[in-house]
Amino acid sequence: MTTATAPNRGPVRNRRTMSKAAVNAALVLAALYTFFPLVWMLVAAAKDPTGVMSGQVFTLRHFSLSANLSGLLHQDGGIYLRWFGNSLFYAGAGSVVCALVSIAAGYAFHTYEFPGKEKLFGVVLLGVLVPSAATVLPMYLLASKAHLVNTVWAILIPSVVNPFGVYLARVFSAGYVPGEVIEAARVDGASELRIFRSVGLPMLKSGFTTIMLFQFSAIWNGFFLALVMLSNQRLYPVSLGLYMWNDSVAQDAPSMISLVICGSVVAVVPVVLLFLSLQRFWRAGLTAGSIK
Repeated sequence: MTTATAPNRGPVRNRRTMSKAAVNAALVLAALYTFFPLVWMLVAAAKDPTGVMSGQVFTLRHFSLSANLSGLLHQDGGIYLRWFGNSLFYAGAGSVVCALVSIAAGYAFHTYEFPGKEKLFGVVLLGVLVPSAATVLPMYLLASKAHLVNTVWAILIPSVVNPFGVYLARVFSAGYVPGEVIEAARVDGASELRIFRSVGLPMLKSGFTTIMLFQFSAIWNGFFLALVMLSNQRLYPVSLGLYMWNDSVAQDAPSMISLVICGSVVAVVPVVLLFLSLQRFWRAGLTAGSIK
């Protein structure tokens, strides 16, 4: 009587170990590729122009964080604070109004039946496919006809319309607003506006926050629209202002490089704080429709 020998699991175990090592190595390389520019920017923001221009960013010399912050706040009469405030106004007001408009439109697409609804929603989806840069020139011509060029309205009005936000709002409405609740409110005699304000909008709180965060980030990082619409430096958002400073670095003011990098780091702070403070809403919103 012969006994069966156990299969040799050594090669299989070795292959699994090598596969895990390869995957981990790829993840480490991807993490380095992703975070190295961020780490470089954080360190370079504390360096003086000599340390940055000479490539000695990751050395223990040429640190000048306090001087960079002081120069950032006082350069050109403190214009950076003006740009920063402009960006807060553009992104804050634009994102809130855009989220409200998108939620209202998405709620209407989900709740009501009207002729041509799906065709109209198809037009909205076509708007998602159009690059935003392609619409800047038509918007400039329209703003010129309306005498809105070089005003805050030239930035705010285009910011309150977002086809992708309308699409997200319809998805959120389908996942969070049951038709039975709307019908019950109608039976109780509530008007359609009252139903939206008191029933639909509270249920879509996570959707509102998610759309607002996406639009806030898009407006805050927006550059091309402001470049075309604005010529008054006091109306610039921080992204365009830093671009102008960086342009002077390439021309005749290499000492500005530290202010540009330091200003870029400071400009990231509001977006990070907003995402961290509202993460419980948008994290819940990302699962809309996934669980019934």
